[in-house]
Amino acid sequence: MIRILLVGANGRMGRAVIAACGAEHTVVARVDSVISDGIYNDISFVLEKCDIILDFSSHLYTSEVLKYAIKNNLPVVLGTTGHTEEELEEIKAASEKIPVFKSGNMSIAVNVLCRLAAGAASVLDGFDIEIIETHHRTKLDAPSGTALMIASSIEEIIGERTHTYDRTQRSEKRPEDEIGIHSVRGGTDIGEHEVIFFGNGERLSIKHVAEGRELFAHGALRACSYLIGKPAGYYDMRTLLMECGPESRKNG
Repeated sequence: MIRILLVGANGRMGRAVIAACGAEHTVVARVDSVISDGIYNDISFVLEKCDIILDFSSHLYTSEVLKYAIKNNLPVVLGTTGHTEEELEEIKAASEKIPVFKSGNMSIAVNVLCRLAAGAASVLDGFDIEIIETHHRTKLDAPSGTALMIASSIEEIIGERTHTYDRTQRSEKRPEDEIGIHSVRGGTDIGEHEVIFFGNGERLSIKHVAEGRELFAHGALRACSYLIGKPAGYYDMRTLLMECGPESRKNG
């Protein structure tokens, strides 16, 4: 049984993780800025014996999570997005001391989409690339971490491109060396990501639609199982998929 310290326990994803825990995982300590019975409002107060930290709070709290993890020699799974460059550097520095797993999206299928998009980009020379992401009205970061993850996967194959988020002030035609990234916010949409490749007289679209948060919760629990016993280092969903077989894809 993997004992989890869950940060962001009162949020949508925190509640989904608690509901998704089965025979292999259990949440033994919960942290959240919203105080309620049995929940710490500061990770430094946690006294329970834990095997791993799973964080679905905010990028603004990542530093505190990492400090606690390093102090207690605990692996960390980061499900938060919207990190600044400074925060990303802090995450990389922490990974030299403890195992750190970070992914812009915990869905297995989304990470397959990244692979497919990169593969398409490798052969669709000269095609224009646009990414459209849609989320609920309360999502704080834009573009989504997943959209940036998709763009990064493509750029690993075809080289770095300019990211264009807004064309309202543009007076020239679309440059060839850019990836357009568009954020749509409204309602209760859990998440949609579409990559479109525009050619001359044709286009290819690759799309993922999230129909429930439980898929992200199960992915996060798989990440927890994967990280236990790993040496210090930086891990993500791609390394999980590369190293693990079909057994890793079972629901947590």
